[in-house]
Amino acid sequence: MFDRLEDILIRYREIEEELLNPNVVNDQDNYRKLMKEQSDLAEIVEKYLEYKENQKTVEDSLLMLDEESDEEIRELAREELNESKQRIVEIEDELKILLLPKDPNDYKNVIVEIRGGAGGDEAALFAAELYRMYVMYAERNRWKIDMMNLNENGIGGFKEVIFMINGKGAYSKLKYESGVHRVQRVPVTESGGRIHTSTATVAIMPEADEVDIEIDLSECKFDVFRSSGNGGQSVNTTDSAVRLTHVPTGIVISCQDEKSQLKNKDKAIKILRSRLYELEMEKAQSAEAEARKSQIGTGDRSEKIRTYNFPQGRVTDHRIKLTLHQMESILNGDLDEIIDSLIAADQAAKLSKMQNED
Repeated sequence: MFDRLEDILIRYREIEEELLNPNVVNDQDNYRKLMKEQSDLAEIVEKYLEYKENQKTVEDSLLMLDEESDEEIRELAREELNESKQRIVEIEDELKILLLPKDPNDYKNVIVEIRGGAGGDEAALFAAELYRMYVMYAERNRWKIDMMNLNENGIGGFKEVIFMINGKGAYSKLKYESGVHRVQRVPVTESGGRIHTSTATVAIMPEADEVDIEIDLSECKFDVFRSSGNGGQSVNTTDSAVRLTHVPTGIVISCQDEKSQLKNKDKAIKILRSRLYELEMEKAQSAEAEARKSQIGTGDRSEKIRTYNFPQGRVTDHRIKLTLHQMESILNGDLDEIIDSLIAADQAAKLSKMQNED
């Protein structure tokens, strides 16, 4: 590990030198590339330099204890020695996590799809609540929301909602949300007070660009129709809504949120690109199926990941057996404790796998 850290430190200092070169500064493409590489290495370098500082403190403290006779100074040296030794152990663990292979999609924006599942209108209402939860979480992180398509059921529920979240680290945090979310509560329409179970499916996809996926428009069929609102009534007198069918895969996407047909078409293509990218990711990951079983958040849409129990006011994430009795704040976008726990569990699983391979 430390040989690798030394190599990273050397490379970081090389980049610092290169960035001072006027020829590099004038080559904007190369300059941006080096700036990104420097940014990717910065946290590791900072942590490694802290490690080296603490090592030096340990050496100096031991030397002081060996040479100094003043008991007060010796006591200070012992305190510094113990603090630095403890910090070295902590930094080693932090460095192991920082050196884990990075998910290349972590920096990307995300496209979120939420669909009401089993439970009819109650499932659609739950889908709308999940949408609100993610919007509020995005606002806490100062991420931007861009609605792409919304299909309502007429009573405030969402049969389907597709939206984009633009912001630094959006995919790295939200990728663990893919799967089936389950709600247990007494519906408003239930006169007998019986608890019902309904579900909604969440899919989190990294935004794919032209470099990731190239779409052949000759393989796409576009239909236009009038956009509709609650209950299916027409809300537009022009054919601005777009239905895109990707013939090779059979993927169908409808977009009607924009008043402009062209904007709806662009959004449909953007969603298609991310769906095709997701398919490519699934193919690549299937070769590592056993490895993925040991990790958190496989992104499998059929995996039941979380239960929201209203009578008990609890939320349980089944993948890491985490139960929190703070459902109201979670549904108001306070997802940090759940997401941080999922990230920690995923990192622990990856570390364990890496150590077993070593």
